[in-house]
Amino acid sequence: MSPGQEPVFPEYETDTSQTSKLLRKFKETPFVPIGMAGFAMVVGYGLYRLKHRGDMKMSLHLIHMRVAAQGFVVGAITCGVLYSMFREYLVKPKE
Repeated sequence: MSPGQEPVFPEYETDTSQTSKLLRKFKETPFVPIGMAGFAMVVGYGLYRLKHRGDMKMSLHLIHMRVAAQGFVVGAITCGVLYSMFREYLVKPKE
């Protein structure tokens, strides 16, 4: 792109890195990283318990881990939505 030419998408920030964009998004929606971390913890725990599951069937173990991971993510999303509604409608100053 030549120096005198206007960018096609001026709202797109070309000088920011992916890390700074990710950190900005995490500050805007704090429950996203909580959901991601919880999902990773449930998957890690599930892999650990996979070795020591005893006589439990593999399919039953995987179903339990899937439900736990999905429940954690859905709970984090729900908390995030409630937090954003609280911030937007109750804490927002009256105009």
